[in-house]
Amino acid sequence: MWSYFVLLSLIGLFHQGQSTSNDQANGLFVDSSFQNPSAHVRPRFRYWLPDASVSKSKIQEDIKAAGSIGAGGVEFLSFYNYGGHLDSTPGTNWSTYAFGTPPFNELFVTALQAHKEAGLVMDFAVGPNQGQGVPAKIDDQGLQWDLHPSFMTVPDNGIFDAVPNGWGSGELVALISAELISSRNETSYQLLVLKSGTLEDQTNQVSKNGHVLLNFESHKTHVLFAFYQSQTLEQNVYFPSSVHNTIWDNGSFTVDHFSARGAETVIKFWEEHILPSGVDDLLSQSANETNTCEGWEDSIEITWNISWTPSLPQTFKARHGYPLEPYLPLIMFGNNNIAQQSSDPGLIQCVLDTADRGIGYVNDFRQSLEDGYREYLVQYSEWLKSRLNLQMSAQVSYNLPMNMLKNIPYTDVPECESLGFNNNIDAYRQYSGPALLSGKKIISNEMGAERLQAFRYHFIDLLWSINRAAAGGINQVVLHGQTYSGNYTGTTWPGYVPFSYIFSEIYSQKHPAWDHGFSDVLNYVARLQYAQQHGQPKADIAIYYETSATETAIPTKYTSSDLIDKGFSYYYLTEDNLNLPQATIKGGNLAPQGPAFKAFVLDSAVGNMTLTAVKRMQGYAKAGLPIIIASDDLGYYASRDSRDKQAVLQEIYSLKKMRNVYTVARGQVANQLANIGITPQIQVQTNGTWYTTWREGSDGTDFAFILCDMTASQGQISVATTKTPILYDPWTGGHKHFLQYWRDGERTVIPLQLAGNQTIVIGFGNKARNSHTHAIQLPTNVLGYIYSDENGYQLQIGTGYSSRPLILSNGRKIQIPTNPAPSPVFKLMNWTLTAEHWEAPRDIYDPSVSAVKYNTTHELPALVSWTDIPQLANTSGIGYYETTFDWPITRDSQDKGAFITLPIVPHGARVYMNGHRVPAFDYNAPKSDIGSYLVLGKNKVLIEVPTTMWNYLLSIMPELRTAGNAPLLLTYFRDQIPGTQANGLVGSVDITPYVSYDLH
Repeated sequence: MWSYFVLLSLIGLFHQGQSTSNDQANGLFVDSSFQNPSAHVRPRFRYWLPDASVSKSKIQEDIKAAGSIGAGGVEFLSFYNYGGHLDSTPGTNWSTYAFGTPPFNELFVTALQAHKEAGLVMDFAVGPNQGQGVPAKIDDQGLQWDLHPSFMTVPDNGIFDAVPNGWGSGELVALISAELISSRNETSYQLLVLKSGTLEDQTNQVSKNGHVLLNFESHKTHVLFAFYQSQTLEQNVYFPSSVHNTIWDNGSFTVDHFSARGAETVIKFWEEHILPSGVDDLLSQSANETNTCEGWEDSIEITWNISWTPSLPQTFKARHGYPLEPYLPLIMFGNNNIAQQSSDPGLIQCVLDTADRGIGYVNDFRQSLEDGYREYLVQYSEWLKSRLNLQMSAQVSYNLPMNMLKNIPYTDVPECESLGFNNNIDAYRQYSGPALLSGKKIISNEMGAERLQAFRYHFIDLLWSINRAAAGGINQVVLHGQTYSGNYTGTTWPGYVPFSYIFSEIYSQKHPAWDHGFSDVLNYVARLQYAQQHGQPKADIAIYYETSATETAIPTKYTSSDLIDKGFSYYYLTEDNLNLPQATIKGGNLAPQGPAFKAFVLDSAVGNMTLTAVKRMQGYAKAGLPIIIASDDLGYYASRDSRDKQAVLQEIYSLKKMRNVYTVARGQVANQLANIGITPQIQVQTNGTWYTTWREGSDGTDFAFILCDMTASQGQISVATTKTPILYDPWTGGHKHFLQYWRDGERTVIPLQLAGNQTIVIGFGNKARNSHTHAIQLPTNVLGYIYSDENGYQLQIGTGYSSRPLILSNGRKIQIPTNPAPSPVFKLMNWTLTAEHWEAPRDIYDPSVSAVKYNTTHELPALVSWTDIPQLANTSGIGYYETTFDWPITRDSQDKGAFITLPIVPHGARVYMNGHRVPAFDYNAPKSDIGSYLVLGKNKVLIEVPTTMWNYLLSIMPELRTAGNAPLLLTYFRDQIPGTQANGLVGSVDITPYVSYDLH
């Protein structure tokens, strides 16, 4: 029944500037910010600064170049070649050019001034490399701490009369004894089962010189664990130096992330070494002008034996009411960096001989880590706000053994990453939920870091990632990343390459697409972000989630498809989030001034229940919020020795009996919601998978976003509003009334047909005045339409028979003539390809040259990849495809036009008709109206298609150097290096004629 849906033909067919002035005069909602969003809304580049030895003028050029193609600014990162960990020798003397030295401060001021002059916004890392520390004295108590465990077996006679292993390696925190039940060697570690109730703190038995005398029952096996704390002096910038006269001679040290003390070390450094250079005034000015400048910290890439800070035993006891020390053996495994050390969680894992194996103590330990990390984040945020009026951004809990949801509300701009989140929409919803609840306007994403994709990362893949992030509630991306484009010591063309050709992407003017299509992508993202930052986000469902550690790869939690199939938007919340002041009930909704969740879903497959959480759910149910339990048995989240388990289970039993609480089988949540009258804000009926978001503006305009996942599909959305729908095109900035929709009570129904990975943005405005009757049914041969307030709708009719009449909202029926268009679809043939080759200069150590360029010409009977053209197999650059066709096909040319349809364009394309640029189009649905550009007789088509630089760089890879080092891609990934990739315009280009038909 959906054969007549036509919206696929309608996306991207706007004429730039069409009807704007008339729409404004007639009260249609128009905001020029959507067409040309301001800098603070636009995507930014993470900017890789090699070190402070580079050219100030080149940094200015790079920043202005980013702004010229549509970026909002850069995230200024002092990279120091990944802290010196990628290659052993720095390119310059990092003692002279370190973070916070006078040369660095001059560059920092230069970057800030360049942003100010260009009207851009600059974010900055609070430290070098990932921002996890600063240069400091080695005795600074705010540097990173570690807890070192040592293991000993008590002799068979039960007497331990010795100095514990590890004595002298640090300050003794505890000596713990326990009875051993069993021991088993696993693949890479030893598993010990300890007898519950036998873990004892023997620290007071240790003499000043370390000697211990302990007596145990000789017929039982006992073990001892000694724990020593010390500072790791791990460096986030490392380089060999024989001179240690200043703090910069030591590189840069990581700081304590589990107390405010670590943040204080960084703050002190900024106050003493950076802000006095004039940076404070420039930062404050930037904040006052944009209110979006951010200090920022990247994913936490620090390694430990055990995550630790000296105050942990005190904070643990204050929170949980019992001492931590006796249970330290239980936390000595899997509590370091769960990403960086995934293959090295520890040498010994201890568990108890109880039902929960002692996991409750581990959970309690991790909660105390979360408390300390919260102090760290709050200290940063308060300083940036009070001192500089700036915001704090951080990749919260990333890589650490903590529940990331708990501390997301405590940074101003929480940031996640497409790499670790694996472009998983459900994973993004886990991150977005606490941010939405706590009222964060911006939820950021480090976007586009893909392994083995350097210089070969297609725009269509980048857009796929961005669209999925948007569907998961993310509304700002920082592209990974733009690199310094000037000369750097020991570096060949195409210039400084962070991550040594391993990770994407190294954007600069050395990319053919930089000035040949990248602005189309950035403008699309900017307009998408404008819509996704507009007003207040609303959501349908909250799902409870409790975990004791953030997974290395964040998996889908709610695995049933029933909510998505019906169009429900849902996000995750954890117990701590429910203590936020926003987590109240009014009118049967949770957080009514915020996302206004309509129901809460509990599922043991997603998160187990604490006593506090169950009681909170009982309170919500009493207040009128529906609670859907999606399993027979909710799980228990263990604490301590699970002594409150029965109390939790009893409260769950009581919860199930309460009014507004419903228990269903997994996969039946959507049906139960329908049974109690809860429908999605955007209801979906489709033969594919569509994801939706909804935002309500205080100006009366709301925005719906729809992503069609993976494959083309069709269907309809039913939106809970009677406001007038306006189709916004993020590719052109245009907008127009929908041609076809209808009312169903208090809902608006819109039919859609979408290509795989295509997005659509729909505005609903109170101010919109639909002065012309719209359609509620269309014939199948309606290919598109143009709208203006003066003339109303002008349909574009193609060939073919349609038995369906056109039915208008006033009830009028119109039978469109059959086969009105001049011709069926035809393909463009006989292409001439002018290939502009981009190559290294003769002096390959001169990266200042964008590229050496020359042209070759190729006659193409078919549009094939450059890799299938022998002369272009290893070529990168820009393809200019040219052909002609005659118009009109018939003698009668009045009121006739055509669409041009391209094959999918992985790295973008621009179309020129008779010398006129055709407006940008969605790369996933590359179709444009060329009717206004056609002339009688010969019509010239020129399609400009940039390639990536990969194929050419692959051919010269052994010659390339960064800071004197060959690409690590050749060393560590030699067997995984990708081959050449398809380039250019591949497939067929079609012309679809139409005839115009005015609706009056």
